[in-house]
Amino acid sequence: MPSPFERTLIVMPAFNEEESVGDVVREVYAKLPGVRCLVVNDGSSDNTTAVATAAGAAVAVLPFNLGVGGAMRLGFKYALENGFDNVVQIDSDGQHDPSNVPALLAALERADLVIGARFAGEGNYEVSGPRKWAMVVLSGILSRTAGTKLTDTTSGFKACGPRAVRLFASHFPAEYLGDTIEALVIASRAGCIVEQVPVAMRPRAGGTPSHNPIKAATYLARAFLALGFALMRPSSTIATKA
Repeated sequence: MPSPFERTLIVMPAFNEEESVGDVVREVYAKLPGVRCLVVNDGSSDNTTAVATAAGAAVAVLPFNLGVGGAMRLGFKYALENGFDNVVQIDSDGQHDPSNVPALLAALERADLVIGARFAGEGNYEVSGPRKWAMVVLSGILSRTAGTKLTDTTSGFKACGPRAVRLFASHFPAEYLGDTIEALVIASRAGCIVEQVPVAMRPRAGGTPSHNPIKAATYLARAFLALGFALMRPSSTIATKA
């Protein structure tokens, strides 16, 4: 019987991550023996593809930048077409520790979607100011939607079991922040069980952060806009039998 690692595909969206993606792929293989890794080059203009390939990952190349949501939808389709039961999303910048993957996979024994939560008792990751309060409000609303307590609804460190993989291969949102906020709404409305496990985040290993204080206001506006669109989406558009 295949081990959970052999049935799991690690999907790593990557946009101009040549500085870190190779080391992350090698760390994944070192800590998760038997797992497969797919790097989705999301329209990069650097050497992301060559570096990831040299490290041993399979690489899918998008002709232009679609964002994390578009990259992940491709990853879910790849997993479904190649017989993988589980998909784990790991950032290619080194912030997600592959050592936490076994805990996420263990939680998939009772859940369909497991979030690696930064604010659940592990590590010292902190946010402050308006962004912190926005994340608290978002977590409160989405906790009610999912029917369970969630403290980090914008985490990109997630594991999906077979039911969520089938659902997201067709319904994973590509819009900004849709890969976190709207995906949770879609999963919950489709009857998926959502849980979280505490994880510690690490500093970026390279590249440029996607957010900075100047962009905080835009982030907040888009976060609540994404939530609004997700809650207004008719449930009938979601394949509830996934």
